[in-house]
Amino acid sequence: MATAGEMAARAAQLWSLLDELAESEPQAYRRFLRQQHAEARRLCAPPQPRLCLRARPAGAAGRPLFVNVCGWSRVPAPRAPADPVPVSAGALQEVAEAAELYSIIDVAYNPDVLQRAEENTEKMEHLIRLTLKFVEERCSLTLSCSYNIETFKLKGSLERMQQSLKGKQMPTAPLTHNTRNELTLDQLLHSMEAEDCTRDSVLLEESVQQSKVPLIEEIASTELPEELSTPLYEMLTVKDANKKPLKLELKIKLPEVSSVSECDLSISKDDVIIEVPEKYKLQLDLPALVDEDATTAVFNKGKGVLLITMPVVKPEL
Repeated sequence: MATAGEMAARAAQLWSLLDELAESEPQAYRRFLRQQHAEARRLCAPPQPRLCLRARPAGAAGRPLFVNVCGWSRVPAPRAPADPVPVSAGALQEVAEAAELYSIIDVAYNPDVLQRAEENTEKMEHLIRLTLKFVEERCSLTLSCSYNIETFKLKGSLERMQQSLKGKQMPTAPLTHNTRNELTLDQLLHSMEAEDCTRDSVLLEESVQQSKVPLIEEIASTELPEELSTPLYEMLTVKDANKKPLKLELKIKLPEVSSVSECDLSISKDDVIIEVPEKYKLQLDLPALVDEDATTAVFNKGKGVLLITMPVVKPEL
């Protein structure tokens, strides 16, 4: 662990390098700042639920175990198909909810990993099996062979899941001991990456499983302070002549937002989540099922209002 003096020295060295870069190569300096801004937005994006598994420890008395499988851009993707797939996990939690007793754990992969698995049934099955095996080893459990994929994507609240995955600290790698003239921009970017930490990984290819590469690669995550306020909003149900709902219109006031690109919007059939990193967060259950593919979002920059129009799904005859 670096001392306060060492961290101050590294910070001073970093600022000196940036000042030198701004003076000698202004275009490279601006490009560097854009890259860092984009990376900061990626790291601030919260994990999103994609799949919920229900398993049970071996033995009739074992309480149900729910595994929330999430997509999180902060978890790196594998560099090559044969490489382990990094996974980040929260702590196993015991929950007593009314008359229901169960355990819950949150597991996160890079969204691209889950996207590829969702496009291939065999890969998804393989990823699920390895995920359950990872949970067994990490939590010292023995699970029964059977499992269920729940109809809902998340067990528990979104806030609990995100806090669970963000609850571990990742150490920061020290700068190299080169002088400031010897430290290149690439080395500077590399020095901002996290130190190597204990990892386990999931291999998606059966042919690779026979190698000595570990199957599970767990990574630590960095907790970023989040003090997000709930924006003002108005939900309106537009009905037809027979008073049947046609569409939902959600107006959200975002006075400190200047572009729709600052908003992270997630819409499912029954809920909507919008987050502006470091500013706003809103999660709402919808009063009717909507067609997420036909949903539109328009941001009025002058008024600072985001209008989301969601067509209501017509009931089947």
